[in-house]
Amino acid sequence: MLRTIDLRGRALTPAELLAAVPRATAARDEALTTAARIVHDVAARGEESLREQAEQFDGVAGHDIRVPDAHLDEALAGLDPDVRRALEEAIRRVRLASAAQVPPPVVTDLGPGARVEQHWVPVRRVGVYVPGGKAVYPSSVVMNVVPAQVAGVTQVALASPPQREHGGRVHPVILAAARLLGIAEVYAMGGAGAIGAYAYGVPSLGLAPVDVISGPGNNFVALAKRVVAGMVGTDSEAGATEILIVADDSADPALVSADLISQAEHDEQAAAVLVTTSARLAEAVQADVAVRAPATLHAARIAQALSGPQSAIVLVDDLAVATAFSNAYAPEHLELHLAEPRVADFVNAGAIFVGDHSPVSLGDYLAGSNHVLPTGGQARYAAGLSASTFLRPQQVIAYDRAALAAVREDIVALATAEVLPAHGEAVTARFDA
Repeated sequence: MLRTIDLRGRALTPAELLAAVPRATAARDEALTTAARIVHDVAARGEESLREQAEQFDGVAGHDIRVPDAHLDEALAGLDPDVRRALEEAIRRVRLASAAQVPPPVVTDLGPGARVEQHWVPVRRVGVYVPGGKAVYPSSVVMNVVPAQVAGVTQVALASPPQREHGGRVHPVILAAARLLGIAEVYAMGGAGAIGAYAYGVPSLGLAPVDVISGPGNNFVALAKRVVAGMVGTDSEAGATEILIVADDSADPALVSADLISQAEHDEQAAAVLVTTSARLAEAVQADVAVRAPATLHAARIAQALSGPQSAIVLVDDLAVATAFSNAYAPEHLELHLAEPRVADFVNAGAIFVGDHSPVSLGDYLAGSNHVLPTGGQARYAAGLSASTFLRPQQVIAYDRAALAAVREDIVALATAEVLPAHGEAVTARFDA
């Protein structure tokens, strides 16, 4: 089911490692074109476009796009007590971890009367996206809303696709999670259209444009963020999920197999990759996957994901090559099943899960970490969702007369060198008799 890429016996350059990384690039290129078309249509036609998309993609018509308060209240009243308990615990843990991500104000005194202060200021308005196509993700409500609230955001809107099975309403468990967190502004809209609606606003729905958009989704959602970037802030492009497992001969093949399958369960475009120095482990994982995958609820979806170009077992000579391959891939989720893991060597990963008892599923729900993470190699330069996603560092400069006088000549010298004399005159004017 999983293809094998054998890199043993080869000395690979960084460029050759990147070329060897399994990616479904054609799918992402196609998604970008489609996402751009959808976003621009929402910008032009607003609610009319959203309703057409709901009918085409979700099989829903005539629904309330802006969710009435009564739907939220009904959903919370009907929430399974076990699910409510789990959500409340997830909220508690993510809130604690997110609070640690808020930097304190910093004051730098550069001399008597010369001070620069740095504050972290929250954005005013955020639009969070919660997927609802192939699965239901109340956990994503928690992962998006809690960091925004911890950062101090005062307006949080939430969007999730309308569900045909629920009469065009957002899935009740998602609504219940939103109500648990005090969210009242919820929209039944999905996909790239929801991202466009957040960026441009939809006056007929009372939806004002947001400052930052966050949340995971399929490739269309992820690449719609690229379309609106620069117009609004976005988190990383958290598209179709990825897991990369680096393992040696000490790894348990059943656990490796189970974890690969767990992420393939998300979507046909999900990526599941094992990098190992052990041919024995590779064979054992292949055998276990062949038994375990067909027995799962979403066997067809998993089979397509595992057999796609984005998934593979990669054989390497040693841990150094495995580490280099992982850093070239820059996975969303990285699991280390190693006898002696050197975590600090794995510099490119959205989140790192170490050891037999730290599966990605833990991070999806209750680790306290955030599960909205960069995909498609973006972990080389982008971070996962956190409170800092919704914060801006703002500098406050306060100099008195003596402190400005101390740097007056240097300012004039630099302004003269840049042929911007009025810059220097703006300083010397303060000392004219």
